[in-house]
Amino acid sequence: MSTHEHDDIFEAAAQILLKEDRCVTISFYPGGITIRFPTTRKLAEHLGIPHYYVLPRFGAMERDGLIRRTERVGISTTAAGTERLLAIMAERHGALAEEVLGAGVFTALRARAAAPGGDRSG
Repeated sequence: MSTHEHDDIFEAAAQILLKEDRCVTISFYPGGITIRFPTTRKLAEHLGIPHYYVLPRFGAMERDGLIRRTERVGISTTAAGTERLLAIMAERHGALAEEVLGAGVFTALRARAAAPGGDRSG
């Protein structure tokens, strides 16, 4: 699957983080950034589908190197997933992303996510 085939999940995540939660949890590591993803249950509820339909999609996203699931910790983006999520936020929710994150922070996050060396998975 290409990255864009998961855009409905990334779009739902962006809406939950920016519109519902109005909070984005970001972790920094040398050479990269990860963003905490909403839970699979919250995404399923937002999409109006049963939870068990979301689980295989997350498996595919993990295989495609877009997210990382850690038991008892949660789901976070990989470098590629961070770049895609930030791109969707910019393309579809730019003003809201700037409101929640701050314009300077949002711009800096996008620059760091796209920087060489930002492709490590932390």
